[in-house]
Amino acid sequence: MAYLLATLAAVCYGAADFTGGMVTRRLATVPVVLLSQATGLVMVAVFLPLFSTAEPRAADLWWGAAAGLAGGVGVGLLYYGLAIGTMSVVAPTTAVLAVAIPVVASIALGERPGWLAIAGIVLGIGAIALVSRPTVNAQTPVRPSGLGVALIAGVAIGLFLLALAQARPASGLWPLLTARLASVALFAVIAAVGRHSLRMPVRLGAIAVGGGALDMLANTLYLLAVQIGPLSPVVTLSSLYPASTVLLARAVLGERLNGWQTTGVAAALAAVLLIVGGA
Repeated sequence: MAYLLATLAAVCYGAADFTGGMVTRRLATVPVVLLSQATGLVMVAVFLPLFSTAEPRAADLWWGAAAGLAGGVGVGLLYYGLAIGTMSVVAPTTAVLAVAIPVVASIALGERPGWLAIAGIVLGIGAIALVSRPTVNAQTPVRPSGLGVALIAGVAIGLFLLALAQARPASGLWPLLTARLASVALFAVIAAVGRHSLRMPVRLGAIAVGGGALDMLANTLYLLAVQIGPLSPVVTLSSLYPASTVLLARAVLGERLNGWQTTGVAAALAAVLLIVGGA
């Protein structure tokens, strides 16, 4: 069940990134992230009573807040990096670091996945890099690489996934509530200090709200998965989200998969089978 939840989380993360990318092509990053994070806050507040039956401990709330700050920074920098940088550099760098940090930490803390699971984790990391490679041709404009932004974003998202996994299974969705409170407060301060206008067209605002709901659904699925399953395989499966983004671009925007991306999607499916088989 943990691996199924993690795989569904990857699908939702990819869909959230797709919608976020669509909006940030037209609007500034800060208001888009603030609206999407606020949507997630409302959503988790509504569903909190359904998934939380025990009083949370202070440590769980603090882990959630730390995750929220790291995740907010990570998502903001990811959207910014995709807007100003080269996607083939930003996307795989961010995703691979987001996987590597929790996996290395979990193994250092004593987790020992089986050989099949290890092979699946390695293949999954490779799949992330492959599916994130766009088609480049003579008409593709030359852009800055965005490598520095991608490195910081990847570290921040990796810390988000790692911190969220530290909450006790009995904490339910309480860590996500404090995570969203922290990230919304952070971006509200950034918007106020930078005097960013929060006005946006209704259609784009609706897409940003949808992306925020998908992101919160993904976080919920990931948190439930990591509460009942081992961290390293769960975080690897959850981080296969670039495959979902690429497939959505193919279905919605009519973008064709290049050879690297097709291989990456196949590798992602194989990684899922290896990780599940090694459970």
